[in-house]
Amino acid sequence: EVHLVESGGDLVQSGGSLRLACVASGVVLRHVNMGWARRPPGKELEWVATRDEYGATYYRDSVKGRFTISIDDAKNTMFLQLNNLRTEETAMYYCFQGGYVSDAAVRRRQGPWGQGTQVTVSS
Repeated sequence: EVHLVESGGDLVQSGGSLRLACVASGVVLRHVNMGWARRPPGKELEWVATRDEYGATYYRDSVKGRFTISIDDAKNTMFLQLNNLRTEETAMYYCFQGGYVSDAAVRRRQGPWGQGTQVTVSS
């Protein structure tokens, strides 16, 4: 059984940075497609970034150049580096296993989400 635990969220000022972590068990991250999604308050789930099993990365247009998805093989942990954060990126961030690369796709994902990690960006 795959188990994913997110961490690293915090309160940060606009323009600030955070690094989110997703610790995995039951799966070897470098062998599968993995990614991040977020749910802003009162809004639907949004796809953020995906790293496929070949190491290729895909990003939501609005985060390109500011967010970076990566994997630490030794720790079997996926990271999302968030730089130059904006207030509208306040959200609960979730990691997922899968090759989703759009909002519509990630919203169709079956199964429960983890507890997520809260990112709050203040102005």
